[in-house]
Amino acid sequence: MTEETIHSTWEDWLVTEIERTAPEGVAVWYLGCNGFVVRSTTTTLYIDPYFADANPPGLVRMIPVPMNPDDATECDGVLITHEHIDHMHPPSFGPLLDDGGTLYAPSASYESPDYDGDLRVDSDRREVVAAGDEFSVGDFTVHVRSANDGDAIEPVSYVIEHDSGVFFHGGDSKPATEFTAIGEEFDIDLGVLAVGTTGRVHHAAEDETRPTKWYMTPDEAVEAANALQLDRYLPSHYDMWKGVLADPKSIHESATSYEHPHSLEVVRIGDRVDVSSPGVVPPSSHR
Repeated sequence: MTEETIHSTWEDWLVTEIERTAPEGVAVWYLGCNGFVVRSTTTTLYIDPYFADANPPGLVRMIPVPMNPDDATECDGVLITHEHIDHMHPPSFGPLLDDGGTLYAPSASYESPDYDGDLRVDSDRREVVAAGDEFSVGDFTVHVRSANDGDAIEPVSYVIEHDSGVFFHGGDSKPATEFTAIGEEFDIDLGVLAVGTTGRVHHAAEDETRPTKWYMTPDEAVEAANALQLDRYLPSHYDMWKGVLADPKSIHESATSYEHPHSLEVVRIGDRVDVSSPGVVPPSSHR
């Protein structure tokens, strides 16, 4: 198999912006799709990075590729939520870990990944995670919890604790019964949940285009955010695929009937938010 090449639309602007930042607490950058960088002054984690032009057959990427992972020099760990190619993508996470760091993923992501090729990370730097696990990466404590994604074999979610706040990433989960328990166990400052819509998607395996629902509706997303007792909810994945794009601002209407989330953080690819305070943080330089 020919190794896939990443072509960054933004050259090295974003990764330079990330690595020159020394946040007082925890900074989070949205990489588009469901990818994020979570960074403290000492530790950098990537979650579900996906920098391919458009790998899944029949799908068209609607947003730029914000960085080339070969340009990154700081990565202590990569967290994978499930085995789908836009989450478990070795050409995206492999270069991040070339100089060290560990890949954390559920067993199905190693045994049955959608990607057909070399996993790019040596076995001694691959950790298998499962719901209920806890481990430390630098000054972050990572708790693995279950998720509800009927399209995935073994989806998980992550709660990332730091002295300055708590960040939650739900992967592609829909509302899950365990979210209530997670919300009671952790005081989550900022949480990520995937939101989408029903659209016409071409399914290459059947060579058929049909209406398909991916991710959560706005109502489901608010239901999940309320169960998690999120202070702030950041919608993700809504921007990625032609045919299933969604308007995250519509979540405001659904949220008015619930106690949580207290606020909605709508971001675009490349935006930074801080876990301890609301609002998009302006970059130090613009292209």
